Amino acid sequence: MKTPSTHNIESSAATESSYVAPTPGRLFWSFLSIGAFTFGGGYAMLPLIRKSLVAKSKWLRDEEFVDAIAIAQSSPGPIAVNIAVITGYKLSGLQGTLAAVLGATLPSFFILLIVATFFLGIQENRFVRAALTGMRPAIVALMASAVYDVGKNTIKNWRGALLSIAALVLLIPVQLHPVFVIIAAAITGLVLNSSRQAPSYESSQQQSSYNQDSNESRGGNS
Repeated sequence: MKTPSTHNIESSAATESSYVAPTPGRLFWSFLSIGAFTFGGGYAMLPLIRKSLVAKSKWLRDEEFVDAIAIAQSSPGPIAVNIAVITGYKLSGLQGTLAAVLGATLPSFFILLIVATFFLGIQENRFVRAALTGMRPAIVALMASAVYDVGKNTIKNWRGALLSIAALVLLIPVQLHPVFVIIAAAITGLVLNSSRQAPSYESSQQQSSYNQDSNESRGGNS
């Protein structure tokens, strides 16, 4: 009969044995499949990237994925390409970057080349317009699902919840540029963490005095 500890060890060993390292070739095929089945722009690619790199392959943690999104959003260029650059380099260096970017962009390049050739003649077709109209809400739902999955693993206390609400207010009613929202959130995080981690001068002095008194009492007893 297997004990719970034995079962946990076997489960952990099975997980480790099923892990596949992120080589440039695997990154290329992962991003190629993502790029080939993504419709609706760069943000629509994010849930598929998370599913492939975080949930399925276990190459990234949710925290690392969110950090990559923040950096990608703060940098010029399409966010999907920026994500491919950041994650590709993190996982497999320069070769990983090239592989991820090629995988992410090649499908859209060839598909758009074909679409640009034929779509101008059928863009007013009622079936085409009906299909596009049906796709848009599904893309919104896909992005909302990714936001929920990432949020439940990264927002772990009331401070994170308040920061998320404040960022949402700045983005939607105030319509502040996302870069400034990210910068403001980064500064807020630095202030909150430094205030929590840095001991005050008075408490440091008290601790030093306590240690000195303890050492003197030990010397007197000896």
